[in-house]
Amino acid sequence: MKHLFFALLVLVQLTVVAQTQVTYEKPPVFEECKDQIIDQQKECFRFNFNTRFFKTFKMPENLNSENYSGVLKLLFEVDKEGFFQLIYIDAEYDELKTETQRVFEQLPRVEPATYDGRPTFSQYTTEITVPMDAPVKLDVPSETDIQVAEENTTSKPKKKREKDPNLNAVLSNEIDSINKSLKPFSHREYSSQLNIPFTHNYYAKFDKNMNAIGTNSHTASKPFLYDDVAPYYDFKSEKESLSKDINGLIERKLWNERMVRVEGKDYWFTIDPILDLQVGADSESESGSTYNNTRGVFIQAGIGKRFNFMTSFYESQGRFAKYFNDYAESLKAFGPDPAIIPGRGIAKRFKEDSYDYPVAEAYLSYTPAKFLNVQFGHGRNFIGDGYRSLFQSDVASPSPFLKTNLKFWKIKYTSSWMWLKDVRDEVVQDGAFLTKYMANHYLSWNVSKRLNLGFFESVIWNNANDRGFDVNYLNPLIFLRAVEFETGQDAGNALIGLSAKYKYNNKVNLYGQFILDEFSLSDIRAGEKSWKNKFGYQLGMKYFDAFNVDGLLLQAEYNQVRPYTFSHNTVVLNYGHNNQSMAHLWGANFRELVLIGRYNYKRWFGDAKFIMGTRGVSFNTPEDDFYYGGSIYGNENNRPSDTGIAIGQGNKVSQFQADLQAGYIVNPATNLRLFSNLTLRNFDPTVETTSTQQSNTVWFTIGLRTDLFNWYNDF
Repeated sequence: MKHLFFALLVLVQLTVVAQTQVTYEKPPVFEECKDQIIDQQKECFRFNFNTRFFKTFKMPENLNSENYSGVLKLLFEVDKEGFFQLIYIDAEYDELKTETQRVFEQLPRVEPATYDGRPTFSQYTTEITVPMDAPVKLDVPSETDIQVAEENTTSKPKKKREKDPNLNAVLSNEIDSINKSLKPFSHREYSSQLNIPFTHNYYAKFDKNMNAIGTNSHTASKPFLYDDVAPYYDFKSEKESLSKDINGLIERKLWNERMVRVEGKDYWFTIDPILDLQVGADSESESGSTYNNTRGVFIQAGIGKRFNFMTSFYESQGRFAKYFNDYAESLKAFGPDPAIIPGRGIAKRFKEDSYDYPVAEAYLSYTPAKFLNVQFGHGRNFIGDGYRSLFQSDVASPSPFLKTNLKFWKIKYTSSWMWLKDVRDEVVQDGAFLTKYMANHYLSWNVSKRLNLGFFESVIWNNANDRGFDVNYLNPLIFLRAVEFETGQDAGNALIGLSAKYKYNNKVNLYGQFILDEFSLSDIRAGEKSWKNKFGYQLGMKYFDAFNVDGLLLQAEYNQVRPYTFSHNTVVLNYGHNNQSMAHLWGANFRELVLIGRYNYKRWFGDAKFIMGTRGVSFNTPEDDFYYGGSIYGNENNRPSDTGIAIGQGNKVSQFQADLQAGYIVNPATNLRLFSNLTLRNFDPTVETTSTQQSNTVWFTIGLRTDLFNWYNDF
């Protein structure tokens, strides 16, 4: 023959992946199958699809001359309109993929699958081998034939089973049937309702796509769901483009694939090891060396189309740069443990000068309808388009949360409820940390193709009068400031905010935030810089593919927060958790400029970050023990004055930090990275005290890390 033809395996059935977690009442119907009874329609669909593919497919000339033989794996769907959509092709040659795509473009429109009489979409997987004969139509017994056969079988007299001393005489094939139902892994996580692990570096890869003019995306509430980003960015193609051309199992697991990946008809899961192995040197520490040794496991799974979950556990030991260790120990909780590792959690002593800090994060994600996602778990969230956030940031330790994301029209509405901890000595009862609660609402509205506006509100309360989790704040559609007023003057602490983003063009975005903690119009009119006027703002710009260099992102951001913002006269009601801020990690009473450059090229990446700022901190000396509004854990009633309040008041600190990082992505599927990092930090207070000392740090590290969350060391 001049050409060899592909043919579908005669005995391979097209495996339906249920989209509604139930079997379709009726499969898609070709024109030739309309007169078939329902029992015959699945086989009729299979046979007609096979036949059309067989007749249309033309073997590429270069493969025909080589007498090529192999297997072609397909994942496709028939949508609600009856059109065939090719989702994934696994083939040895690009020519086979191109020809398969052409065949699918030639397939006719059919009647879509239906469930309860309503059109729905259906997915199929199949394997095509080369060479084979034309498809053969299989005889499928009708329901009547099956019933007759069953009657004939049951009408026969049953023989009395004799006792068998062999306990293994009766065997089940249930396990075998499960094994046979396994499918080639199709990376369903990339279209699932799982969170994309939030790191600024990785999110920069698709930030440009989601911020194109006219897209109805919402980019402030993070982490994103894969399902949110999939319409704008092809994760599967990204991973495939970075894959190395290797065949060995061990090599594939190291360079290209997840360690364990399993997929069946209604489920899938992956299991991967977590590593963060670092060694380094610090110019200020007595030992001179730093290290981190993290091992863990990361599990993702999906059951049906609506339910997903993730869990991860980290066991870590580490010793960091001196300024980092000093800050961690300044966060110390009540009890014998010496420190809280920023962004991680409570650490116990390891050896003489290191820390042991286990961390666990997990969440359940359920999507009862296309427009609603509900998550319950233990982790961190972020609201904003910048590097920092004045609304809700991921700089504090993980905490329990319940979150809902509602999307419709040009609106995305995020509600979250969190269970936080105050771990200071003075509030601990019977050795237990004090629980407090936070409720946040964020509404994102795409006003036009270029302009997005966001509205934010938050309230923090504790267990005053044994009220526990106050159901007044459980309603997701309510103004929290009004509820706070109704529950009592000091029953809670409410904040409100406004954000905006403007797409100047497809390469330049402008963004900003304004947060208001407390406001007194009469004091503003008086012009005396009252302490009551507690607010902050952020202004920023992103430049994608800067100077026409693909993969280069430049970002500039300015943040400013007045003294006493995020604090409260009842300290437990401040905007904090585990002695860390839930917003900007500097707390309040500061000005800051952040300059960032990020570049990605194939598996290589590089980041440069420069931070310049002025902060005002308290002296904490016998001569001056006033609270100047820097740390959010101070007592507002101990302020030095009611007026004349200005940013930088108190012990004024000038701070500069540069972080330069470069590396190589070892495994793009797990985001395992080999990297080196150089930190240059100068911290220069006006007056050196026991709590605030001058520091000039050079910290160099190299390491191998599974990059799943943001590490912040710029405090």
